[in-house]
Amino acid sequence: MKLLRFNDDRVGVLTDGGVVDVSEAIEYRLEKGGQRVMEQILGNWDAWRPRLEQLASRGGGVPLSGVRLLSPVPRPSKVLAAFANYLDTPERKPDDVPIEFFYKAPEVVGPEGQVHLLDIAPVMVWQPEAEIAFVIGNHAKGVSQADATSHIFGYVPFVDISARGMNRRTQFLPKGQDTYGLMGPWITTSDEVGDPHTLNVKSWVNGEERQDYSTSAMARTIPEQLSWASKYVQLNPGDVITTGTFHVGLGPINNGDVFEIEIEKLGRSRWNIKSDGPRKDPEFRPGVTKNPNIGEGFTRV
Repeated sequence: MKLLRFNDDRVGVLTDGGVVDVSEAIEYRLEKGGQRVMEQILGNWDAWRPRLEQLASRGGGVPLSGVRLLSPVPRPSKVLAAFANYLDTPERKPDDVPIEFFYKAPEVVGPEGQVHLLDIAPVMVWQPEAEIAFVIGNHAKGVSQADATSHIFGYVPFVDISARGMNRRTQFLPKGQDTYGLMGPWITTSDEVGDPHTLNVKSWVNGEERQDYSTSAMARTIPEQLSWASKYVQLNPGDVITTGTFHVGLGPINNGDVFEIEIEKLGRSRWNIKSDGPRKDPEFRPGVTKNPNIGEGFTRV
């Protein structure tokens, strides 16, 4: 199933006939807010799924073009993002890649939303990184790798915005600002995805292809990541963990640009870019700097 939020905080299911509004199943809960509603649905999926499937089967869907999609999880209690988790250079080996995360701001931006880039003097370039993320369904604390996938509700395209060129001891400004996490168009349940380590990920800026890679190049698998994270923090329904990116092909975004991401089986989304300052490194393109993967002097994160 493809579960989404749209228009005025409605809950929908994407079918072959379009978006079907299933909010009537949870109407009495809507006053609690979209985040609470999604947490309850994701955390009690076995109970909710038959009802939502029944409503979706009645038909009456509207085309995607006729709705305004929102972030499928409006404000997760946690958004964890993996450091350099891809074998994107020949010398990198899985055993050489430690598992480590940083926090993203929970104010995620849904499809067609606006990315707001503040003008901060040290920033040399803003880069969007296309990634696959997974959404927690069941509470997870200290889970094993073998049991990890039972705590995953589904998967969603995610974009990690990075402000490159900042010499900081934390990722707060380079990675953690509002609107630096983009998510959508919907959550695809795990049963529809199958193996998440065999999917194609693509991204574009203004129609120009930037990234094109397979999640098979992931150094640390999703069960490894979930198990590791759950040792240190309680993972709750609706929490989002994004799994890192393949750095080859990264390039800048600037005011007025349009960024798009598409992941096989998970859908395609786009966002509009707004910057308060001048364009950053407009001549930067992959392959013209000393490090064609990420740009001269930038850290692979």
